[in-house]
Amino acid sequence: MDLITPGIGLVFWMFLTFLTVLFLLKKFAWKPILNSLKEREDSIENALKAADDARAQMEQLQSDNEKILAKAREERDSLLKEARETQELIISESKAKAKEEADKLIKAAQISIENEKNAAVESMKIQIVSLSVEIAEKILRKQLEDAKAQNELISELVKDIKLN
Repeated sequence: MDLITPGIGLVFWMFLTFLTVLFLLKKFAWKPILNSLKEREDSIENALKAADDARAQMEQLQSDNEKILAKAREERDSLLKEARETQELIISESKAKAKEEADKLIKAAQISIENEKNAAVESMKIQIVSLSVEIAEKILRKQLEDAKAQNELISELVKDIKLN
C-alpha cells in the first residue's frame, strides 16, 4: 500500500516543483503563448474583416460590372437603332434620287418623242404639200393644154379674188 499512497515529502516536492514550473511558465511561457494566441486571434479577425471587405468589394465590382454591361447594351442598342435609321434614310434618299432620275429620263424621252413626232409630222406635211403641188401641177398642165381653158381659169380666179 505504500506504493499506492504517496508520502508527504513526495507530495511537498511535487507541489514545490509544480509551483516552480507554474511560476516559470507564467514568467516565460504564458505571456508569449497568450501573445501568440492574441496575435493569431487578431490575424484571424483581420482576415475575416479582409474577407468581408473583399466580398463587399466583389459585390460592388459585380454591381459595377452589371451597370457597365447595361450601359454597353444601351449604347449598342442606340448604335444599332442609329445605324438602322441611317440605313433607312440612305435607302429612302437613294429611292428618291432614282425616282427623280427615272422621272427626268421619262420626261426627256417624252420630249424627244414629241420632237421626233413633230419633225415627222412636219416632214409629212412638206411631202404632202410637195406631192399636192406636183399633182396639181400635173392636173393643171393636162387641163390647161389649150389656150381657151387657160383664159377661163384665169377669169374664174380673178372673180374669186376679193379686193379689200
